[in-house]
Amino acid sequence: MSTGVGMSSCCLSGKVQEGKPTGRVETIGGLQTYVAEPSSNSPAKSIIFLVDIFGWEFPNVRLLADNYAKAGFTAYIPDVHNGDSLPIELLQDIEPPLAVRENLTLVQKTAATAKVGVTLGPWLVRHREAVSKPIIDGFIREVRKIPGTDRVGVIGFCWGGRYAVLAAHATDPAVKVDAAYACHPSLVAVPGDFEGVVQPLSLACGSEDSMLDEKAVRQIKEVLEKKGSVSEVEVYEGQVHGFALRGDWQNEKDKEAMDRAERQGIEWFEKYLA
Repeated sequence: MSTGVGMSSCCLSGKVQEGKPTGRVETIGGLQTYVAEPSSNSPAKSIIFLVDIFGWEFPNVRLLADNYAKAGFTAYIPDVHNGDSLPIELLQDIEPPLAVRENLTLVQKTAATAKVGVTLGPWLVRHREAVSKPIIDGFIREVRKIPGTDRVGVIGFCWGGRYAVLAAHATDPAVKVDAAYACHPSLVAVPGDFEGVVQPLSLACGSEDSMLDEKAVRQIKEVLEKKGSVSEVEVYEGQVHGFALRGDWQNEKDKEAMDRAERQGIEWFEKYLA
């Protein structure tokens, strides 16, 4: 069994997108939450975004939520880190895009690894599963109470990707989701975290993801197929960890992968939140 027991410098790499989010901020279940609504203003099909380590204020995730709202979903991005997300300024400090990363010297890679440990170690302790999962479950419960809400999905990225997978375990009507989508999840235990999946689950993985390698992805596919779970696993060639949320939109290949990953999620939720 392979386990994602740590995070690599990939978790701190990527690009900040340009654009101005158009949603609003309100408090739901005690958590500050970014809300993007469809033109119908109906919460019948709602999607909860489970963020990466950069949190709910990261422009990329808000702009993506706006796109899901345009597709007809009410999108919620709760501050599940309770004001303790890592600062966006760290995004480029540790690891550059793949083309540059491949040319780093051993000394540079060693320095990056050391910095990752100092940055992420304490943060991961503060936001371990025993702390974070009850917060996420509680938010799902609150969304299900919102008048007009019918079906609920979750989408997660990196750190939040694992919690999207775990959300697909739930059968309790108060906290269960109707479908889940995990983009390049990190810290997952393979096969353990996938053996409990009972709700429809879609995965988007990069072929160059150092957090979830080819062997692990193959194991995940085998587990889900053996269980007979409603699932799909898409592998994006040449893409690194974080590509669906933090890819370089100025690079044609990366932008195409980001767009495909967005379509993958929207089509999955259109099917299972209908």
